[in-house]
Amino acid sequence: MPPAVSSPSPSIPPEEQRGKARRILLTLVGVALLLALGWGLWWWLNGRFMQSTDDAYLQADNISVAPKISGYVGEVLVTDNQYVRRGDVLVRLDARKYQAVTDQASATIAARQADRAKAEADLVQQDSTIAEASAQLQGAQADVRHAQTEVARYAPLARSGAEPEERLAQLHNQLDQARSTLAARQAALRSSQTRYATLQAQLKQARAQLGVAQASAAQSQLDVDDAVIVSPLDGRIADRGVRVGQYVQPGTRLLTVVPVDALYLTANFKETQISAMHAGQAVTVHVDALPGHDLQGRIDSLAPGTGAQFALLAPSNATGNFTKIVQRVPVRIDLQVPDALRGVLLPGLSATVEVDTRTTAADAHHG
Repeated sequence: MPPAVSSPSPSIPPEEQRGKARRILLTLVGVALLLALGWGLWWWLNGRFMQSTDDAYLQADNISVAPKISGYVGEVLVTDNQYVRRGDVLVRLDARKYQAVTDQASATIAARQADRAKAEADLVQQDSTIAEASAQLQGAQADVRHAQTEVARYAPLARSGAEPEERLAQLHNQLDQARSTLAARQAALRSSQTRYATLQAQLKQARAQLGVAQASAAQSQLDVDDAVIVSPLDGRIADRGVRVGQYVQPGTRLLTVVPVDALYLTANFKETQISAMHAGQAVTVHVDALPGHDLQGRIDSLAPGTGAQFALLAPSNATGNFTKIVQRVPVRIDLQVPDALRGVLLPGLSATVEVDTRTTAADAHHG
């Protein structure tokens, strides 16, 4: 059989090809214009108000737990990463020597209380002695007055001869004795009063010594109480370095309590981004450890200076050559964390933050 002859394909005129290419190009240009217009509209309505940074990290106000007294560690009641409540016992130190000091202080208080009671009793007794001396003085004064009256009555009679001189001499002798007794009673009263002042001073001293003993007992009791180290807040145990039998000094870091339920975010924005930021503005947070989960929050406050101002070695731009570097300002952000994610978020995790600067001060106040 003769071979089949294929029919030639119809050729497309160049004018039609160019027209088709123009239509495709116009379509692409139209789509690009629509996309650009849509992006421009989004930027004008939303994008220009958004400020974002990926220099952001979750943080928590960790507390390092340290003893207030020195001693050997008797018990460690927590493990690594354990969750604790405020007031839970973390560590117990050996408090036997502090308890012995407390017992000694209690005995000293009892002795000082006895000294005070004795001083008070002596003072009461001296009151009675003063009252007795005062009564005796009054009796001596009455005897002197009586003797003086007798001498005055018998003196004219003795001069006239109506009474013997011996009787008058006897009356003068009685007057002298009464005056001597009066002087003795006055001296006794003054001595009793002086003794009363001395006893008052002794009572004040006894009370002061009792106060010193009570203060010493209170201090020793504080040492006994400080041997039990409790958690200052709710959180999880981290960086536990304490071990049973270890000797610790005041201020020795034993472990750290991390308040994982009180996380916040610190985002470091460029200085060119913060002009429209203020407290209360809405924030969207994307945590790298939680892809697909957006967290909401609000700006709590802006730092009073750039991060460089609080660095250990602050820059000194007044020396040598100068190269301008954009500075960053730490911004603290309060997070709204769902209960389901609280166990996942940890201090130190990195995040991306987007701030909506359209929020006004009034909105922030009402929010």
